[in-house]
Amino acid sequence: MGFHNNVNCAGPGALREHFPVSRNLVYLNHAAVAPLVKHAADAMTALATDACEWGSLQYDVWLDAYEGLRVAAAALIGAHRDEIAIVKNTSEGIATVAMGIDWRPGDKVVAFHEEFPSNYYPWKRLEARGVKVEWVSIYHPLDTVDQAARGARLLAVSHVNYLTGHRVDLDALGEICARHGCFFFVDAIQGLGVFPIDVRRSRIHALAADGHKWLLGPEGCGVLYIQKDRMDEIEPVEFGWTNSVSYLDYASRDMTLRSDAGRYECGTLNTISIFGLRASIQFLNAAGVERVSAAVLDLAGRIEAGARAKGYELAAVRTAQSGSGIVSIRHPRVDARLIVKQLRDERIVAAPRQGWVRLSPHFYVSLEEIDRMLAVLP
Repeated sequence: MGFHNNVNCAGPGALREHFPVSRNLVYLNHAAVAPLVKHAADAMTALATDACEWGSLQYDVWLDAYEGLRVAAAALIGAHRDEIAIVKNTSEGIATVAMGIDWRPGDKVVAFHEEFPSNYYPWKRLEARGVKVEWVSIYHPLDTVDQAARGARLLAVSHVNYLTGHRVDLDALGEICARHGCFFFVDAIQGLGVFPIDVRRSRIHALAADGHKWLLGPEGCGVLYIQKDRMDEIEPVEFGWTNSVSYLDYASRDMTLRSDAGRYECGTLNTISIFGLRASIQFLNAAGVERVSAAVLDLAGRIEAGARAKGYELAAVRTAQSGSGIVSIRHPRVDARLIVKQLRDERIVAAPRQGWVRLSPHFYVSLEEIDRMLAVLP
């Protein structure tokens, strides 16, 4: 792809041309649904045109896209392509793990009060099967989490909280889980694409994320990572023609599971979105996630400072370790929905969330645009 030649020698601002949305909007809503990076849009357009004009004549190119997404996603998190399954969304990835484990009455799960419903409900439902869920807070000291993890079979946490933007220490949590023999699951949707994740270093056993937020890809397509030597602990929740090792032999009735994470894919995949997500992850891999995270944190810090100066309350204390691309602010007298509407009237996109104005810039947004947003804030 053409941008590989200049991505390593230019700052984030030089990549702004790959985001046509910036011609129309100050887009500060990547924690909800992000605009497509142009490479993703172009890839999806090309596939749509090809399918329209040639049907499935080039089906081998489609298969190459599936493989390309697995390889790109594996590179992004330090995994192997055999450990990547393509799923519809984060929820499907979480459900695959939560429902695929052979739970027994008396098993214990550690989960967190502040989770988005997709990483809350699956664990809560296990209580009906006799599983004890010990609920802790993302703001608790690590010693509290350590205590809760004793005797636990699994710990599930979001890398970045969807509302406050609080980022947990994956390395520290991974160390706790390893010490207690606890399966470590991460909902990475609000961090993947912005912050470097190394599943080996952090000792993460499974991770799920959709493509439509910080990965700058389409909705309805995500990835599920499961560590290769832990796959036999997680049975496929759904079983279709592509779960089995002989799925390319339509006459076969061999139901032996595939040896890789493809065993969790139960049928035809979302091909057009796969083309888009492969392109967006390749873009981020080339741009360098470390550089992306530095730019995002600078932008978020500017929002924090400007909002504080105008008397806004922040939903969470931000530090160099816990800050993310999400900054949620609240005016002491003005309703968040009214503020979001005022911003929208000025072509600035944010989101109202539970009484807060949630702002979430990606790396291509400029500091000048942040200042423009701050000037509009009442």
